[in-house]
Amino acid sequence: MKKLFIAAMLFVGIAGFAQDTDQKPEREQRERMTPEQRNEKQLQKLTSELSLDANQQAQVKQLLAERSAKAEKLRAERKDKRDSGTKPTAAEREALKNELKAEKDANDAKMKTILTADQYTKWHTLQEKNKDKAREKMREYRKENN
Repeated sequence: MKKLFIAAMLFVGIAGFAQDTDQKPEREQRERMTPEQRNEKQLQKLTSELSLDANQQAQVKQLLAERSAKAEKLRAERKDKRDSGTKPTAAEREALKNELKAEKDANDAKMKTILTADQYTKWHTLQEKNKDKAREKMREYRKENN
C-alpha cells in the first residue's frame, strides 16, 4: 500500500512539472537582433520566397536599410516624447498615422518597381499574411493581460 501511495505521489509530482512550461521565458531569452541583422534575415526570406536575382537583392537591401533607418528614427522620437512625459495630441497622432501611411505607400511603389508582377503579387500576399499573424498575436496578448 505504501509503495502504491509513493508511486502515485511521484506520478502527480512529475505531471505537475510537465505542466509548468510557460512561453514567456522563451520570449525573454531570445536575444535582440540589430537592425542590420533583421534586414539581412528579411532579405534572405524574401530572396528564397520570391526568387530574387542579384540586382533585385541589392535594391531590396537598400530599401530595407532606408526603411529601417526611418523606423529607428521614429522609434527614438517616440521614446524621447514618452520619457519626457508628454502625450501626443489627437492632431499629432493623426499626422503620424498619415505619415506612416504615406511611407507604406511609397515603400509599396518602390517594391512594385523592383519586383516583377508575379513577385509583387506574392510579396503583397506575404504582407497580408504577416499582418493577419500580427493581429492574431495582438489579440492573444490582450487576452493574456486582461
